[in-house]
Amino acid sequence: MVNEGTSSIFYLVVGAAMIIVALGFKVAVVPFHMWTPDVYEGAPTPVTAFMSVGAKAGGFAALLRVMIVALPTLSVNSGDAATVWQSSMSVIAALTMILGNVVAISQTNIKRMLAYSSIAHAGYLLMAVAAAGAVGVAESATRGLLVYLLSYTFTNLGAFAVIIALEKEDGTGTMIEDFVGLARSRPVLAAMMAFFMLSLTGVPATAGFIGKFLVFGASIEAGLIWLAVIGVLTSVLSAYYYVRVIVNMYLRDSDAPLEAEGETPLVKYAVYISFTAVLVIGLFPALALNLLGSSITLASLF
Repeated sequence: MVNEGTSSIFYLVVGAAMIIVALGFKVAVVPFHMWTPDVYEGAPTPVTAFMSVGAKAGGFAALLRVMIVALPTLSVNSGDAATVWQSSMSVIAALTMILGNVVAISQTNIKRMLAYSSIAHAGYLLMAVAAAGAVGVAESATRGLLVYLLSYTFTNLGAFAVIIALEKEDGTGTMIEDFVGLARSRPVLAAMMAFFMLSLTGVPATAGFIGKFLVFGASIEAGLIWLAVIGVLTSVLSAYYYVRVIVNMYLRDSDAPLEAEGETPLVKYAVYISFTAVLVIGLFPALALNLLGSSITLASLF
């Protein structure tokens, strides 16, 4: 009977590890992130935009459900099993945040930069999954993850919509240098892009700030203070490459700024809707919490 019980636990651990690897590949966390930069850069921008939010939202929803529902040891703050699961998620989250933000600094293509940014944001989201392993934190961690996903979805879609508007028919126009002088040639698009970059950084009055605030708070509540500190430090680091885009648009001049060849009515609507959502969530977070209220309760209970 002992051998039978030990064997069952072993198979549970192996199966859980395989599920985590599969979902980790889907959401692009370290060390399963290697495909992301090349795919983001090489794929058509509308496809990249969908992958950056669709795959991540679905992947993290599944990961959170697996870790809380299918693996009850994660949601019990006692025993070696819970410690191992929570520690594993915490370490992966820390490595993902660090690698994504550090490597993004050196990128010259904005789609590739946003690929590494996406990896970094996967690390922040994984913080919520790790925090959900502590007793009494599942609901606040779920709240943080869902609000973060909602914020990131609109922010990233808005940023990619601006890129689509500015991208040329031959696929060029996606280098960060191409954004030089955009504030003078396309002031509205430049303002929108600047706002999306600030939201990705986590500046107050943006949706990105609300998402990070809730996730960091859940991590601290779960006792993962060191992980929250890494999250704050890497967020500060990310400001370098996000603000670099803003500096190019507003503080540098170009003799041949981008002409927004792809600025169709549909793209404009995508930009404006995303901007409105990011602003509303940032200024009135209670609206997002009320909207997600039922989902948060159900996810934390089941």
